[in-house]
Amino acid sequence: MLVGVGIAEMGALPAEREACFSTFVTLQRDRARRLAWRLVGGDEAAAEDVTQEAFVRAYQALDRFRGEASLETWFYRILVRQAHNYRRWRAVRVLWHSESEAEPADPTSTVQGDPGLRRRIAQALDQLSRRQREAFVLVHLEGFTVQECADFLGKPSGTVKSHLHRALVRLRAELADLSEGTGDTLKTGGA
Repeated sequence: MLVGVGIAEMGALPAEREACFSTFVTLQRDRARRLAWRLVGGDEAAAEDVTQEAFVRAYQALDRFRGEASLETWFYRILVRQAHNYRRWRAVRVLWHSESEAEPADPTSTVQGDPGLRRRIAQALDQLSRRQREAFVLVHLEGFTVQECADFLGKPSGTVKSHLHRALVRLRAELADLSEGTGDTLKTGGA
């Protein structure tokens, strides 16, 4: 993986940067799409659009990448911002058009569970603040470290830990009526 790729590894020549970025896209595409899917609230088409737009924006800004952070950190910061922008504009469109969108099943999920339970969890995630949802999805659903999440969001790791704590408290409250076996992950704070 190209985690920690900096300016030195990317090379000074544009062709070297493009080749490195192409490899990065190949390696990160599925994870980026899955993260976008979770951040935009389960809309497969929107996740694809957000992912594509994030890769395009990163490619267009590649010559301005200074290497102060890893390529992965730099890119995921762009992706999180794109997902936030999508959700903000979707809320405006829904407000103006009074449309409601159905929650599709998670295309990346290998767990065949109760669709009603998945819908409840998705609704509980939607009740979180933007920063709480982003932190929870990045750390607990996507497996990034707290420090990586902090880098992506441009926040101190203590702030991310605070967002995670508040997200877990709120999710526990929202999903308190679920059976003991289903709620174990939320009780322990594990993923």
